[in-house]
Amino acid sequence: MLLVQRPHCRTSMHISATIVRRINNKFLPLQSNGIFSVTPKNKLLVHQVRAQSTNLDMPLKEKKPVAIPRPSSSVILVSPENQVLLLRRVKTSSSFASAYVFPGGNVSSFHDGDLPPPEDHSRHQDSEAYRLAAIRETFEESGIILAKNNGFGRLIEVNDAEREDGRQLVHSNKVDFRKWLAGKGGRADTDNLIPFTRWVTPTNLAKRFTTQMYVYLLPLSHESSSSLKGSGSTDAEGSEVVIPAPTHDGGKEHTAARFLPPSKWLELAQSGRIIMFPPQFFLLHQLSPFLSPHNPKNAGAPIPSYEDRQQQRKAMLEFLKGGTPPWAEKVISPIALPPAHGGKREDGRQILGLDKPGPELKGIREGEKDHVVLVEFKKEGPRRVEVRKRSEIVAEGRAKGKL
Repeated sequence: MLLVQRPHCRTSMHISATIVRRINNKFLPLQSNGIFSVTPKNKLLVHQVRAQSTNLDMPLKEKKPVAIPRPSSSVILVSPENQVLLLRRVKTSSSFASAYVFPGGNVSSFHDGDLPPPEDHSRHQDSEAYRLAAIRETFEESGIILAKNNGFGRLIEVNDAEREDGRQLVHSNKVDFRKWLAGKGGRADTDNLIPFTRWVTPTNLAKRFTTQMYVYLLPLSHESSSSLKGSGSTDAEGSEVVIPAPTHDGGKEHTAARFLPPSKWLELAQSGRIIMFPPQFFLLHQLSPFLSPHNPKNAGAPIPSYEDRQQQRKAMLEFLKGGTPPWAEKVISPIALPPAHGGKREDGRQILGLDKPGPELKGIREGEKDHVVLVEFKKEGPRRVEVRKRSEIVAEGRAKGKL
């Protein structure tokens, strides 16, 4: 605390102190008798010292506990033409408002089954519950049913009226999703979901998720048509399957649903025409080389041939098997790098490291060490998102004398 003596005159006063503080990199002048001499010039500093010293006697504000991540799933759904489905979130959404996202949502114990408790590391492992949630949410949000017929092992087909009625019943928890599928003679096609990273929300956010990402390949179509409705796709047995065009959920959570090549989605995000968060942008960036039209600069170019699309998928599947650790095992909790490792760039963008798995899996799982994401977070959402090699960013930092 500070002991303040009676001032001797209007222009100066003396104070003695048991605590010495530096304010704005300036020290109060100390006389030989141990008394601080304060003149009108530095009187303001005295008041600042007094205020800060008083705060020392106040109890420290307790930090809010870190939120427990909510288990969720998401699907990168690849169409027969090797395009990817994105949905536009409603403006009033508490998460990713107005952004374009993959279909997905929270795991439901009612529909999908239970998961291990939060303190169990296996809670963050790919499992049947996560897979059921991915397929159920895709159905609720887009109307596309990723389920196989019990008798023939092909995707089930349901008429429009039954499908829309089912979406409402499942969304409102009036019927168990698995029972609804069984009533249509089908079962969720969980076996054909391909794990492709897990994302854990950083601890600085109040609402956190542990999201298992998957890739699902709809049967290829022999036709070169970008319209799904009524188009003939061929399953593994060579049977034709009619896949309905995706539709939004009536504005509950989304207002648009559309398939486009990954390169086109990335172009729309980089030009500022749509909002896309780093996880979606990064994953599309990784898949874009394998699922792009013949002419990457013209996303409206004719759909590649059946044989070309087969080769694209084969190359993509080989890519998904690789990685260190494998892409199926990577856990990414994107956090801004400190200035010593790149920090905020001169162009105003932050550099997000992808190598940390989050506190729940620290020392147990690993993230993506080779890439970073550059992004500017604005009021309406992330802008100017870009994926770069981490080694390039480090080299740039060294060249500028930051490292």
